[in-house]
Amino acid sequence: TVDFDNYMQHDAHEFLIFLINHINEELQAESQSQSTSSKTLNHNHTRENSVGGAVGGVTSPSSPDVNGFNDELSRDPSWIHQVFQGVVTNEMKCLECETVSSKDETFCDIPIDVEPNTSVSYGLKQYSATYTLRQEEKFKCDVCCSYQEAQKRMILKKLPLIMTLTLKRFKVMENISRSIKVAHRVTFPTELHLFDPPEEGEEEEPLAVNPDMYYDLVAVVVHCGSGLNRGHYISLVKSHNLWLLFDDDIVEKIDPTALEDFYGVSPENNQKTSETGYILFYQCREPENS
Repeated sequence: TVDFDNYMQHDAHEFLIFLINHINEELQAESQSQSTSSKTLNHNHTRENSVGGAVGGVTSPSSPDVNGFNDELSRDPSWIHQVFQGVVTNEMKCLECETVSSKDETFCDIPIDVEPNTSVSYGLKQYSATYTLRQEEKFKCDVCCSYQEAQKRMILKKLPLIMTLTLKRFKVMENISRSIKVAHRVTFPTELHLFDPPEEGEEEEPLAVNPDMYYDLVAVVVHCGSGLNRGHYISLVKSHNLWLLFDDDIVEKIDPTALEDFYGVSPENNQKTSETGYILFYQCREPENS
């Protein structure tokens, strides 16, 4: 486990995952403690009744239900995972026998590739696009009992209340044994719809099982600096229909159009900016307001 209680440089995405898991562990521990206390109290109550109580050996009818609820709660994800966690289906199709296999996996954020002059919407389409595995990437098919070419795609099966998108701003350069920052311009809309009609000539592929959901941008973590191990983080947060910029202990109101300043750098633009959107938080809109 990474220790964040120091003055070293740390990654905001790494801290986000740590924070979500840490809160969940604390909630699970509290739930388990309450469950244990409830069982102990119920055991003592039953023992007293069986020894000399007026009811004589009969326990309260509500006790098993209460204990069962607490036990189930301790095993299930807490509210923090219910808010941030979704489910993605990893689907694989063998191109030899055409057998389709799938596996569900949970996620707390979706990684978005950073390419010049693209958008978050484009990145989401690329995330769910069909990809062919060839050569050294071949898939071991259980039916063929051998490695075969296959088609792979990801489908969002269950969308979270808060959808977190992480732009892959940092790329590891093996030849120099360090990471560099990718500051390409990537636009992120204030409103995100997971279903867009396919472009002319494109095949329609579902991005999500329930794609007709609207999300509103509510926060942006911005990285300021030239690399992962150096720099500074600021946050843009929407509160009461106002956008606020948080820079340590300094808070100021900004115009919504100022969000464009954090898209990144265009190839044709010689402007140099180190302040780029890194982690985006989108909140699911209520269906009746869509």
